[in-house]
Amino acid sequence: MNTEKTQILLTNDDGILSPGLWAAAGALEALGYVTVVAPREQSSGAGRSLPATSDGIITPKEVQVNGKTWTVYAVGGSPAQAVLHGALEVMPRAPDLVVSGINYGANIGSGTTVSGTVGAALEAAALGIPALAISVDTEVENHLSYSTEVDFSAAAYFAAYFGKRLLEKSLPPDVHVLKVEIPANATPETPWEVTRISPVRFYQAIRPERDSWDQPTQIRYRVAEDWEQTPPESDVHALYIKQVVAVTPLSLDLTSRVPLDDLADLLRG
Repeated sequence: MNTEKTQILLTNDDGILSPGLWAAAGALEALGYVTVVAPREQSSGAGRSLPATSDGIITPKEVQVNGKTWTVYAVGGSPAQAVLHGALEVMPRAPDLVVSGINYGANIGSGTTVSGTVGAALEAAALGIPALAISVDTEVENHLSYSTEVDFSAAAYFAAYFGKRLLEKSLPPDVHVLKVEIPANATPETPWEVTRISPVRFYQAIRPERDSWDQPTQIRYRVAEDWEQTPPESDVHALYIKQVVAVTPLSLDLTSRVPLDDLADLLRG
């Protein structure tokens, strides 16, 4: 491997078998050497978690990308752990860029931090590496699928477009991740705009229906009925009202924007 060539680490939260991952790989190949390190299992909703129960086993696999055989790496762990194993163990040196995606389903609104796609990018940012988290809007029933009916072509184009920008330009100090959301009907010509995270919880949790707590279940979700009540500069508004690509700058600084002295006075009573 030519370590002088631009090094890109590609991961996701849908797992090593996801078609979205391979769409991104094919597009990013034009920018540098792409190393794919992704969770062995479906890991949607993992956020930036680093579970102590993960086994950390790294298994090389061979896949076909752009007609060529690639060796890729499946990790027994979360998306964030895949980034750590990729950057610290698998790659010959620290990557110049980390791309997480392409995810099935948008990661928008106040549920953004739930996303394993976003969590992996934040973990890369914490290592000091420019990071991109990219998702394409799909129906909820496709979120945990590997449906081949989902068109990743526009998302792959924008993965390469914004990946190239991150490699060429230094972002402002408080921008650590670019979160990019692609409309379902997007094309490479679809406009994009810079947005904020909507305060609305776009995906609303549903109470499980079961007769006993002994019965296994999962907390599922649906699109919230009030999702249109969102600010015009938000990611939700851009994606679903304007139907443009929503590009949101994320910061590792989760501190509330309240004046700290005012809060201190309030807490002192």
